[in-house]
Amino acid sequence: MKKNKSMRLAALCTGTAVFALLSATSSAFAEGELRLYNWSNYFSPDLIKKFEEETGVSVTIDNFASEEDLLAKLQAGGGGYDVIFPGTTTLGVMVKEDLLADIGVSKMENFKNVLPAHQTIAGDESRTFSAPYMWGTTGFSYDPKKVPEGKMAESWEAIFKPADELKGNIAMLNEMSDVWNAGAYYLGISKCTEDAAEAQQILDLLMEQKPAVKLYSNDGTIDRMVAGEVAVHMQWNGAAHRVKEKNPEVVYVYPKEGTTFWTDVMAVPKGAPNLENAKKFVNWMMVPENAAAASNYTGYSNAIKGSGEFLKDDLKNDPAVNTPEEYNDRLRAYEACSEKSRDLRERVWTKLKS
Repeated sequence: MKKNKSMRLAALCTGTAVFALLSATSSAFAEGELRLYNWSNYFSPDLIKKFEEETGVSVTIDNFASEEDLLAKLQAGGGGYDVIFPGTTTLGVMVKEDLLADIGVSKMENFKNVLPAHQTIAGDESRTFSAPYMWGTTGFSYDPKKVPEGKMAESWEAIFKPADELKGNIAMLNEMSDVWNAGAYYLGISKCTEDAAEAQQILDLLMEQKPAVKLYSNDGTIDRMVAGEVAVHMQWNGAAHRVKEKNPEVVYVYPKEGTTFWTDVMAVPKGAPNLENAKKFVNWMMVPENAAAASNYTGYSNAIKGSGEFLKDDLKNDPAVNTPEEYNDRLRAYEACSEKSRDLRERVWTKLKS
């Protein structure tokens, strides 16, 4: 649309006037396209608009429902996307299977803004393929008005072995790694176990819980809690923050047995149709003000120094987002599990969901 407008204006001019007009307007008109593939409700529409206005690039965004879906899309050819948002769970697999483009993130102009703790990541230690996006934790939220005595234990037991009043009023994430990890933490089993007997223990726990679960879903976790459709929801902390914006009484729990500390990244599939625009976008997102805008929308922390001055106060002050010091020993970092361990996890998940 903008390109056609530019051509019509140019047609009115002749000689050097044509070149002057085109030169003066080139940065204002479309510089191509960019296709994003992300979780739903995980990128600010206003931030997309800002990128379009500053670069002239036209952006579209599609959503995936799980990291398994994202990985399958890339393994099937990529779907024509330019920038994707995987987590550490699948990033290493994508790198190993040669599914990502080498975009030299560590050499980008704005990489200097990345906090030291995030300048490397499991599976992409040299930050060749990925840049940090958001990071957070996986725990669970509950509405005190809807649970017995208005309080739940800071333990995974509260949802794996729920009180009778809560049966059918619990929602779990539909994310294999998060559910598996929570079961492993509760049972005191390594989340990278290669022991079939231990995997069976996790399956037994999840199958015992299943009749009490209303649904497994990654979508609508915010609206579901706000509407009171469930009393308890396994949830990512940023989603919990956004629930608390509308219902301040909701409590986010860091279970004492452990809670996953995760990082989502921006990466570019191999063969991306708009490679240069993809690299431009990744570099642009490492600007402090832009990273803060993403945090203010998603409710998650970012990895860009200098972004703090642009964050909303309620984000800074919410313990669901800024983990209290006394809970730091409950955080469990990502571990790159063996193929044998991943196979056990996938078998357990398949049986659970069948």
